[in-house]
Parts: sequence; C-alpha cells; structure tokens
Amino acid sequence: MERVLELRVHGVSNTPPDQLLGLRAGANGDGGQPALVAGGQVTGFYRSTTAGRDDPIIVEAYSWGQLTSGARTRRDVERALWTLMLPFALANVALHARASIPPDPDQERWASRSGITAWLIRLFCLSLTCTLAMTVTGVGVDLIGWQCVEADCLGRLPGPWEFLGDPWWRQGTRTLALGLLLPLLVLAAIGLVAFRTYQYEAQMPADPHHHAPVPENGEPAERPEPREPPENPLQDPTFWNGEGQLRRAAVLHLCTGAVTAAAIPVAAVLIMDPPRGLRAAVAWPTVALLAAVVAIAVVAVARPWLSRRQGATPLGRWSAAVAALTTLGLVGTFVLLLVPEGPAGEPLSTYRPPVGCAEQPEAAGCRADRSLPGYDTATAWLVAYQVLLLAAIAAANRSGRRALAGPAGGALLLPLGATWIERGLPGLPDAPDALHTWMLVGPVAALAGAGLLLPRLRPAVPTQPLGAYTDLAWRGCAPAVIAGFGWMIAVAYCAGLLYWVSDRLDASAEPSGPSRVVPPLAVFWAGLACAVGLLALIGLLIRVAVLLHRLRLVEYARLTANPRLSAHDRRRCRDVSTYRALHRLVGEHAVRLMGCYAAFCAILVTLCCAAALSGERPSPLSPSGWQTAIHWTAERGDAILGWLPVVMAALGLLVYRTDSVRRSVGVIWDVCTFWPRAAHPLAPPSYAERAVPELQTRVAGLLALPPHHSDRMDGVILSGHSQGTVICAAVLLQLPRRWRMRTWFFSYGCQLTRLYGRVFPSYFGPERLRTLAGALTWPGGHVAWTNFWRDTDPLGWQVSAGQRDVPVVDPEALHPTGGEVADPPIRSHSGYPEAAEFTRERAVVARLLRRTVPSPRQRAG
Repeated sequence: MERVLELRVHGVSNTPPDQLLGLRAGANGDGGQPALVAGGQVTGFYRSTTAGRDDPIIVEAYSWGQLTSGARTRRDVERALWTLMLPFALANVALHARASIPPDPDQERWASRSGITAWLIRLFCLSLTCTLAMTVTGVGVDLIGWQCVEADCLGRLPGPWEFLGDPWWRQGTRTLALGLLLPLLVLAAIGLVAFRTYQYEAQMPADPHHHAPVPENGEPAERPEPREPPENPLQDPTFWNGEGQLRRAAVLHLCTGAVTAAAIPVAAVLIMDPPRGLRAAVAWPTVALLAAVVAIAVVAVARPWLSRRQGATPLGRWSAAVAALTTLGLVGTFVLLLVPEGPAGEPLSTYRPPVGCAEQPEAAGCRADRSLPGYDTATAWLVAYQVLLLAAIAAANRSGRRALAGPAGGALLLPLGATWIERGLPGLPDAPDALHTWMLVGPVAALAGAGLLLPRLRPAVPTQPLGAYTDLAWRGCAPAVIAGFGWMIAVAYCAGLLYWVSDRLDASAEPSGPSRVVPPLAVFWAGLACAVGLLALIGLLIRVAVLLHRLRLVEYARLTANPRLSAHDRRRCRDVSTYRALHRLVGEHAVRLMGCYAAFCAILVTLCCAAALSGERPSPLSPSGWQTAIHWTAERGDAILGWLPVVMAALGLLVYRTDSVRRSVGVIWDVCTFWPRAAHPLAPPSYAERAVPELQTRVAGLLALPPHHSDRMDGVILSGHSQGTVICAAVLLQLPRRWRMRTWFFSYGCQLTRLYGRVFPSYFGPERLRTLAGALTWPGGHVAWTNFWRDTDPLGWQVSAGQRDVPVVDPEALHPTGGEVADPPIRSHSGYPEAAEFTRERAVVARLLRRTVPSPRQRAG
C-alpha cells in the first residue's frame, strides 16, 4: 500500500512532540505517546506509538527546539551567556540582508554592489571584535593596571592583587603588561568556545543515491539527473557547511582583537615616552607587525578564501602568517612594556594618578583626569568610524558603489580637519580659535548621508511585490539598520562594563566628575544616549498602543456590522478584534515603526559622537542648569548600562527555559541564529546548520528506499509552522529535483512575505519566492505548496507567490455550537493542523501524492 508521510516542523515556541503529533491522553491515560524513530534527544523525529505501518498518512514530528531552548540543564547557563554575543549575531544577520546577492556565490565579484557591501559588513564585524578587545583592555590596562594605584582600590579586586602597589611594579609600564593579559585571556576563551560550536558547520547532509533498476546488459535505465542551475543562494550546497571558512575567519578576528589590545599600551608608551636606542629597536618593529596584521585583515575579509563557504577545515597559509605576525607583535609588546623607561623626557610616573588621594583628595594631581594617554581618543575615533562604516553599508546596499563617495569623503575629511584644527596643515593658514573638532561631525555626517539620497538601484529582473506591505524594508538600508542595532547593543555592553568596573574600584567614580578611577569620556555620552534612547523607546511603545487601539476599533466595527448580534457575541467580537488588530499592526506597521526608531537613533548617535570627540565633560557643579541636567541624566543612563549585561544574560536564560518569554522575545533570537556565521565567526551558533541537513537527509532517505522496504514513503508533506516554514523552505531548495517532485509543502503561520521577504530579499523576496513556487511545480502544473493563514495570527500572512493560499476561519464561531458549552477558542498562531481546512487540504494532497507523483518503480519504456 502506498503511504504518505506528513513531517511536521515546529517554530520558535519549541512545541513538544506530543502536541506536534496531536496526541491526547485517553480517559484511562492509555493514549498514544511520542516515540523516537530517528535522531537523538537534542534533535529527533517522533511518531505516535499508535501509528500503524499500513496507515495511508503517517504523521511524524521533527523536534529541533533543544538547539535553542529546552530542559533545565546546566547547558542552559552556557546558552544564556550566548545572548551576550547578540551584537555579533545581528552584525552577522546584516550580511544576509543585502540586496541582489547572486544565486551562485562564485559569481559574486568584489566590485559589485553585493560584493562591496559584503566587504564593508565584514569590516564592520571586524571592528566589533576590536570594540570588545578595546573594552576589556580598558578594564585590564587602563582602569586596573594604570589608574588603580591606591591600596584600597587594589583591595577591591578579587584575589591577591595588592602586590601591584609595590614600587617595582609601579615603575614604568610593568603593570600594563600584566593588565594586557586580561583581554588576551578573554579572547582565548571566546575563541575556544566558538571553535567548539563549529560542529554544526561540520555536519553535511547524507545524499541518498537514486536506486534505478539495472537491466541485464548492465546499463542504467535512467541517466543521472543533471544539476539544476542555482536560482537562489540557499541552493548552494555549501551554504550550511562553512567550517573551513569559519575557522579561518575566527583566526583573523582573534588575531585582530589581540593586536588591538596590544596597540593600546604601545600607543600610550609612544605618547608618554618616545622610545630611543634599544627601546626604539623594539618599539618600531612591534608597531610594524601590529599594523601588518590589521592591513592583512582589512584585505583578507574580501578575499574568496574567506568570503566563500567551504566545508574544508585547513586554516591555510594566510591564517598561519597572521597568527605568526600576531605572536611576534605580542612578544614585542610585552618586551617594550617590561624594559625600563628611557632616560629622556619626563618620568612615566608623572602621568599616573598620585598615591595618597584617598587620604588627601585635594592634593596636587588628585583632581586631574589621569587615565591612560590616548585611550579616550582611540575610543572616540573608533566609534566615529563605525558610524561612518554603517553609513557606507547603507549607501552601498541601496545605491551601489557610486554612493560611497560621500562616506569615503567624510572618512578623509574628519582626520584631516582634526589635524588642521589641532596641529595645522602645511600650506594652509591656522584654524580659527573658535573651531573645534566636534564641529566637523555635522558636515561629515551630512556628506556621508548624501549617498542615501541617490536613487535606489533596481534589480536586474524587475519584479512586483507579492502584495501590500511586501516591498523592501527600510528603503534598502536593512543591513545598516540591523548592524546598527547590534552596534548600539555592543556599545551599551562595553560602556556598562567600563562604568561598572570603575564604580567598583572607586565608589566615588563618576564619568562626569572628578574621581580616582575614571572610565573613558565616551562612557558618559553613552549613558546619556541610553537614557534618551529609552525615553524614545517608551514613546514608541505608547505610539504602538495608540495605533493598536485604533485598529481594534476599526476591526470591532467590521465585526459588529450585523445589528442582530447578541450581547455575548459582541463581547466575543471584542476579543477577536484584538487579535485582528495585532495581525494588522505587525504586518502593516511594525517594519515602519522600527525604521522610525532607527532614524532617531542615527541622529542621537551622531550627536553623541560629536560630544565624545569634543573631549568635554559637563560639570555637575556648573551654575548652568543644562550641564546639571545632562550630568544627572547621563549618570542614570550609566547606572542602567552597568546592569545591562546581567539583565540580558538573565533574559537569555528565561528565553531558554520559559515558554512565555520565548514566544515573545525568542522570535528575535531565532531569526538571528537561523543564519550561518558567514560574517562574524564568533557569533552564536546557527541551529539551521544542523536542522536543515538533518531534515534533508530524512526526507531524501525515506523517499530513496527500495520499493518494497517497510519504511519507504511514496510522498512527503513537509509541514512547517512559523519559523519551521523558513527551515522547510531552505530544505526544499537543497533537495534534488527527483525528491522535490515527490514532496508537498504546507506552510502556516508563515512569515516569508511580511518579514523575511522584506528584510532578506535575496533569499525570500518576490522573485525568490516565485522561484521556490516554480521549483515545487510538477510537470502537470500543480504547485506543490499550500499556505494556510488566519487574520487573527500576528505572524502568519498570505504568500501569493503562485502557490495556493487557504484562509483558516478563527474562531470557528462566536458562540458554542454542536452541543458544546464552551466558546470555540481563538487559536491565533497555533493549532493549524486541527483546523477543518487543514484536514481537507491534506486529504486532497495525499491523494495527489499517491496517484500522480512519479515513483522510482515507474519507468518509461
């Protein structure tokens, strides 16, 4: 008897296998139970114990949720700590939000629109690693190794660190060498954890061979199936397997981070005591080695050996060369920091905070800012250039390389202008006294943003949207918006860490006032930006509430247009109108509201960059009221930032262990961790790199079994819910055509148009979804794809890409029917397989699969 398998794939809520299978306990507790038939406890395939081998339709559930959530285990803590890598994850997602990614990755050229945008995004990812390295270096080298000289300050450190107050350690820059170990250890720990997670990328799907009948003459009856030309990047066979690329990129990122950490104390030494003699023989080769690593990294992120997904694991000669140069540079750095200071110039002790400020705070030098020379300036300039890099990403993705003239001009104008203002330039008159560096930020930002005013490039094949609210998100600036949100979280993390450590080392530390341990000036302005950004976010939420209320009134008026409704039905209409209003709010307004908030944040960040480059700290003792207000607001913001990493880790733990939090917050996390780590190798692991190959292997394996095998299936209904829809689409694009022609796609709670299609147009845009529908079209003209949707589902919409859209009534009625006493439930985003429309469609599809789908046993001739 021919059989059809319905393979159900759940979404982000990690639906248990028994609920996926629709099992209910019997009156005596003897109902069917889910039984593992393939896979393991982390990712497994389950069937009901009551399912028979001769059933015409067999339901099987694929549970992948343990990759991102699950039981209360000690691994939950490790997984929760991955939420601290959310900035890396968002920056990695930005790479996949590019427009016009070619279907074949080998056809992408560096100078193309997508190629140069990819290079800029990978540079931005590299800068995020540098941000992490600079922050931890600030903790170990600046706050602890340089500013923490008092015995009571050293006593606040966990462990016996009082020996750092010894005169031998305080001489020269020896404490900096010890403080440099902290960022190097942190980078080593992150690299170790990241390398352990590359097992997902190491898993390749099995490729079951088609067992064609062989006649007596020994020649195959059917010719091998030719490979289809790719029409979607998801068809790349190495898309979900990039272990080699990741290992090479990880070496590059870790070495660049180590070089950035070493550059901070080296630059401080060059500023305080320009080396001569033996110190110069150590210092300048060390600087050359550190600069060489950065130069190689900037070039390497655009090279095919790093930008192409490959399954091979060797690191290659470039990775070995970068590692060797980094090792030599670190050796030179430690030698430079440990040798005695030079005989010329002022002693380095004059730059450090004096001892005794705890007892005599009014002593000479105790009120001065004695942070590590050059660290504040390096932090401010890194932030400024990251903002320019985000502007370049937006301009290149929107209008191509022609739009890069503005950001490139701004990147050149800013340092030249600052040099002219501070030191002067040959051949130019001196800058006016009233002109300051921070005043250049406005013109530079305007010049960099000019590229966004150019007309947006159109795709080579013009396509119409699939319906209302399915056009490109954020006017083609999606990569910059996503990476920008990740960058703001990274800055918030780093500023919070620096403020928290300085506050613990010196209880009187304030980023805006005099203290013995002072965090960088950028921390103060980050706190102010945090406070203002939170106020703006509260205003946005109020706007959302007002908009939701208006939509609810509109939907309620539609539902109650019939004057014969009872009072009970009107009460039910209020509940239904809330779900319908939420459906419209998410589908019609969510992307626009996020774009408005992103635009506000861009203006806020630009102003804060100007303030950080100014070098000014508003004094809380100033008679000017605005300075006092800014000081108070920034202090509150810094206090919030100090606890932000702890709050994010706790929220990550709740996402993994609490279903209610997971359904609301976990959506963002699962969207981020769906994509492979093709841009930032230190991001959290991608669950799809395991789920997609496993599903591909299972579907093809069951269809490839011999005709009389007891487990063989004649057709498969790949049934995906919510995020499972995206996973199933990726599986179908990886399947060979001979297996795809025996597969039908059920999607429900589908986000392929209003979310994925708008943000990731190169994978799920109008042209790509029509390609997916064409790939699922049988020779007879049937499009083997049915999409179910409800107008009460906030995450499920129509697709309209050529497949069949089936609306599902929800609720089934406003009042009890059929002898029931309870109102029919409003299922919203769940319970699609229990709907009558789903059951009818599945019966029709099962008949088509059993009757019309070609089978290996049916051979022409």
